[in-house]
Amino acid sequence: MDGPTALEFQPTRPDAPVALIFICGSGIHPHAYAPLLRPIAEAGYLVLIVRLPYRFAPLASHKDAVVDRVRNLVAAHPNVSHWVIAGHSLGGALVARVAQSDRGLHAAFVLIGTTHPKDADLSTLDAPFTKVYATNDGVAPVDRVMATKTLLPEHTTWVEIKGGNHSQFGHYGHQLFDGRATIGREAQQAITREVLLECLRRPGG
Repeated sequence: MDGPTALEFQPTRPDAPVALIFICGSGIHPHAYAPLLRPIAEAGYLVLIVRLPYRFAPLASHKDAVVDRVRNLVAAHPNVSHWVIAGHSLGGALVARVAQSDRGLHAAFVLIGTTHPKDADLSTLDAPFTKVYATNDGVAPVDRVMATKTLLPEHTTWVEIKGGNHSQFGHYGHQLFDGRATIGREAQQAITREVLLECLRRPGG
């Protein structure tokens, strides 16, 4: 179902108590993440892909609106007792913002292809965190990803995708400043998808 604030993939198990919220990257249409995320719904989990205001969420108020959209989605699904909240690129930065502002939320957090958090110290949080990065990512290069490592909890799980780049986390054209991938898009997304599925299977960490 394609709504004004989120694209929804209904699960094969509508009563599943764990669900995924995924926040888009800057300028990326939610449909670009469908090949990555639709199989997760087919595995039995509700998947909600959050749109960014004006596609880029350029202002702080727009970023705050994304956090509100996440809160509204959580409130609209009271049958879900635990969430996995993930995002790519700017979406990953907004996941960090959700984690910082909603510390009582029963959720695991997955930051994909992002150098964030940069200005939020999440190191004291008990929630499960996973950071997924690609070695050929020119937008979120490895050295900048690692430069903010201390802002995440020590128990964060780190997943390196060798040969992956930034744009192959979704299905869209080559992104400016991105590196050249030496792994196929399907292979890169398969690794990313398995990370998300593992978080859904073990939401408590």
